[in-house]
Amino acid sequence: MTAVDYHGQTTLITGASAGIGAEFARQLAARGSDLVLVARRKDRLDELAEELRAQHRVQVQVLAMDLATDDSGQALAEQVERLGLHVTSVINNAGFATFGPYHLADPVRLRQEIAVDVAAVADISRAFIEQLREAGRGVLVNVASMAAYQPNPRMALYGAAKAFVLSLTEALWEESRGTGLRVLALSPGATRTEFFDVVGTTRAAGGTRLASPGDVVRTALAALDRRNPPPSVIAGRMNRVMTFLARRLATRRQVIRAIGRLTAEGA
Repeated sequence: MTAVDYHGQTTLITGASAGIGAEFARQLAARGSDLVLVARRKDRLDELAEELRAQHRVQVQVLAMDLATDDSGQALAEQVERLGLHVTSVINNAGFATFGPYHLADPVRLRQEIAVDVAAVADISRAFIEQLREAGRGVLVNVASMAAYQPNPRMALYGAAKAFVLSLTEALWEESRGTGLRVLALSPGATRTEFFDVVGTTRAAGGTRLASPGDVVRTALAALDRRNPPPSVIAGRMNRVMTFLARRLATRRQVIRAIGRLTAEGA
């Protein structure tokens, strides 16, 4: 395989109003891809779309949508079809976390988290993967997290959701081999986005240094450009080292206790 050519492609990006999603939009527009930007905040999407059209002369469509609804994948596919667009690449980036002891969490908020972080990723991947495989020249990127690699006390549901995303995406990587579609699970560590504003505390970062969205997206695009792209990639050299060491040098009990101490009150 050669590097991905995004010219003539249409890439759908969820969670595109800020952070990693908006950075994917900027970097893919710079590489020639037309875009479909999806998020709840239409004003943010409109502003970004205007910027990208002016700077890169690409076509950008905006879809304001709450992915916490049932059948989000089918609903999104129907809206794209009504616009007369043929999507060749998908970036499933939308997601959020709740922080705190699980037994104190708001059940409604937990159901919303499952809907966006788990159900929407599965639904959207299923709704578009056949046409992505038929096009045979694009990408499917599902954004997981470093949280996918071990249980996460005080973000228990988020870690479990991202473990689901990682497992699902790596399986789709194998199923899609030979089709021309490049499938990748992207696992960022703590990143400078609105994530911590939504969570409500920076303790969710575990005291680690925050990466830039630009570096995270460049890591993903570089992995997809490889001659033999991997099923998953961890953004950040130190994150990769930490994951390797945790798997090789520590027991599961030790890892869970360490994460628990990092996210504890006053950490």
